[in-house]
Amino acid sequence: MLSLSAAHVHLLVAILAEVVATSSLKASDGLSRPLPTAVVVIGYAVAFYFLALALRSVPVGLAYAIWSGAGIVLVSLVGWVLFGQKIDLAGWIGITLILAGVLVLNLFSKAGH
Repeated sequence: MLSLSAAHVHLLVAILAEVVATSSLKASDGLSRPLPTAVVVIGYAVAFYFLALALRSVPVGLAYAIWSGAGIVLVSLVGWVLFGQKIDLAGWIGITLILAGVLVLNLFSKAGH
């Protein structure tokens, strides 16, 4: 069974909040729509707060690589599913490589230990 430390939970919350905030940027229409704009501001505040908590025990380079890599993959998928953005073969290959990098960092790297 997968065992998550508090730092991993904090990092996961930071990633999800960042994905919600970034996805809401598109819906905010240049920050001109109040509700999506509020989601952007709150989402980024939550993301940075939980990233800061994760950084108490996860090295900054490792945490940022995981946070940004997972965010890129998830935001790309949100854009594809919710906003109908096209992803070509090169895009899918790039997304796969980023995901592979995040998985390698989490599963095999000793940098965070």
